[in-house]
Amino acid sequence: MKVSISWLKDYVPIELDSQALSDALTMAGLEVETLSDFYDYLGTVLVGHVIEVNRHPNADKLSCCRVDVGNQILQVVCGAPNVAKDQLVPVALPGTELPNGMVLKKGAIRGEVSEGMICSGQELAITDDTDGIMVLETTATPGTRLAKALSLTDPVFEIGLTPNRPDCTSIIGIAREVAAIQKAPLTYPTVSLETPGGDIAGVSTVTIDASDHCPRYAAKLLKDVTVQPSPMWLKQRLLSIGLRPINNIVDVTNFVMMETGQPLHAFDFDRLAGQRIVVRTAHEGEVFTTLDQKDRKLSDDMLLICDGEKPVALAGVMGGANSEIENTTTRVLIESAYFNPTSVRKTSKKLGLSTDASYRFERGIDPQGTVKALCRASALMLAVSGGTSVTGILDEHPKPVPDRTISLPVSATNRLLGTDLSRERIESLLSGIEIIAPSSATDGDPDVLSFDIPSYRVDLSRPEDLMEEVARLYGYNNIPTTMPVAASASGRSDSAVALRNIVRQKMIGYGFFEAINYSFIDSRACRKLRLPESDSRQQLVQILNPLSEDQTVMRTTLIPGLLDTMGRNLAKQEKNLRFFEVGKIFIDCPGQELPEETELLAGLWTGNTMDTGWYGKETACDFYDIKGIVEALLRSLRIEPSKFTGMPSADNPYLRPGHAAQILHNERLVGIVGEIHPDVLGAFGLKQTAFIFELNLAKVKELRSKARKVASISKFPAIRRDVTLIIDHDIESYQLLEQVEAADTTLVEQAYLFDVFDGQPIPEGKKSISFRITYRSATETLDDERVNQLHKTICDKIIKEFNADLP
Repeated sequence: MKVSISWLKDYVPIELDSQALSDALTMAGLEVETLSDFYDYLGTVLVGHVIEVNRHPNADKLSCCRVDVGNQILQVVCGAPNVAKDQLVPVALPGTELPNGMVLKKGAIRGEVSEGMICSGQELAITDDTDGIMVLETTATPGTRLAKALSLTDPVFEIGLTPNRPDCTSIIGIAREVAAIQKAPLTYPTVSLETPGGDIAGVSTVTIDASDHCPRYAAKLLKDVTVQPSPMWLKQRLLSIGLRPINNIVDVTNFVMMETGQPLHAFDFDRLAGQRIVVRTAHEGEVFTTLDQKDRKLSDDMLLICDGEKPVALAGVMGGANSEIENTTTRVLIESAYFNPTSVRKTSKKLGLSTDASYRFERGIDPQGTVKALCRASALMLAVSGGTSVTGILDEHPKPVPDRTISLPVSATNRLLGTDLSRERIESLLSGIEIIAPSSATDGDPDVLSFDIPSYRVDLSRPEDLMEEVARLYGYNNIPTTMPVAASASGRSDSAVALRNIVRQKMIGYGFFEAINYSFIDSRACRKLRLPESDSRQQLVQILNPLSEDQTVMRTTLIPGLLDTMGRNLAKQEKNLRFFEVGKIFIDCPGQELPEETELLAGLWTGNTMDTGWYGKETACDFYDIKGIVEALLRSLRIEPSKFTGMPSADNPYLRPGHAAQILHNERLVGIVGEIHPDVLGAFGLKQTAFIFELNLAKVKELRSKARKVASISKFPAIRRDVTLIIDHDIESYQLLEQVEAADTTLVEQAYLFDVFDGQPIPEGKKSISFRITYRSATETLDDERVNQLHKTICDKIIKEFNADLP
């Protein structure tokens, strides 16, 4: 919401300077986001001194002028008849954007270079003068900024309104707040109200067939109007808040909407079939062409304004192309209505069409302000168009909005706000914004005040709303700061929270960065992951009011969020990435009110194992790098032993077959790890190989051992023996390691895989696999004979168990 100081002064005297007023409005709950000056566009318009005027050699009506603008002399081609030597004139330099949207450029006119533009008052939106250039009566020296020379300044506030303050979507609404801040009187524009009936009743009618959507519709008819450009004062008012002037009729509707907060619409009365208005809901699938020349397909809950034959406006949102005001219009029907906020909000959202009118209607306008705004617009249109008014108005009001009264307990107000305000002080604060207490007590209770709520304050419905008004009017900064009294208590932290914190610390220690993504994802994300319809992760929880089109469902996996994060970083040329995220997923459970929630840890690694440096070459990360991270994490959480084994590709189709594993602990599935399938990377627009893992933190918490194992370091030397076996290609290495670890001996300290080979001369369907076993005793030094015998026993058992061969 933009508002200029000059416009505010029409209703309230401004005593504070612009910065102080900005701060005061912000403290009153109306945050001023920016403070600028309406005349900033004149920053490149300077005072120029015409030092020479010559006829243009190639055009009789043009002149070639040499103009001193302070630090340089420019040649300017000018077509104004009143340009003359020694005049002081406004000169717009190249790059200036004029109020009509034109941007000046240095160029040639009829073969002569023109380095700027000598402007008229109308071209600069300063005066209505169009007879020629603006001749300045000032003592300013050439090169002075025009705004400074003419003392042109008009501070403009841009206020970020919260949805609960629809009363401040108007200049008068902001002026009311300024009046309360300064304790100054508020002056409303003079409006002569007309009563329903009169001559208009014999000319036109209004019929409301959908009173739930439209509780009130008022209209007034003007005739003999002349559609023409608006006078400068009206243009300046609209330009100051960023609205583009169109013509005097449309500009008045915009002016009154910004002044009062009541959106209006002007119809060409002669283009209305039957010269009447019918308010009805649309037919399902009905198509309507709006003012922006776009066809809108409507649903049966959308409200239309129709004439005797066809729709002419989408109620509360936008008018139709078939009844707009044209230069030939002579009769104008002005619409001023109150539409159901929910109806307008749904229509605007479904169509993706937001306008200044819908912005106000969907938040709630003053239901009692329709006729006042209608009469205000009528008077202004007559003043700027020279027309006459058909007496009376049409005012259909099938569902009046009842008056509201709120009782406010003084003691409860002070208790909740932490203040000590008297009833008189509370009355005085609220009366500043025209919330009046007609009596000093309610039902004889001196602690209770009764307030009549103005119709424009649609956001006030309960005592707590009034308490909030008291707090902001009193000043949040005037309320003393106190700490709540709370009994101290100590206890052990929640185990789930503690695990979550430990996991974060470990992952950061492994060089991963934490990603925090929305719990909302695109409904197409699961299809991008190639998940079948039968997968539980396809049971999506729909969001009733999504923030955007790509956040319409609750996530059922953390992978899409990490892949999107990867994509954003790759787009910024960050290639070596390591992310992790801790968060919940949500699986819809038919027949249950709430979804099933599971907390997961997911990680992603892509790019090189380390940044490029002189000390080593680039090495791309692979499956074993991220597998090592998971192994280290599980080991640090005291979840041992854990094993990694292959899994059917159908279980997690977003992983590349043969390059993925499931993580088991005592045959319980803890998580998965693997390479993202190339098709999935393509679906997410990624061109770089990535590896991921997922762990179920709820299972991790259950499996985590509370006992800490401590063992002394043996002082006796170790003996290492290697073994190479040829086994079937489908046998996994962990199966052999389990046999080693299961050997009935305390002398095996460690066993690990150090080499795998397949291909010639290894037979097809076979692979060569090499282990290193470390033997050590805690009580004595082992001799070779004993170790060799034990090593042979273990190898023979493995050879027999897996039908292995020695090379």
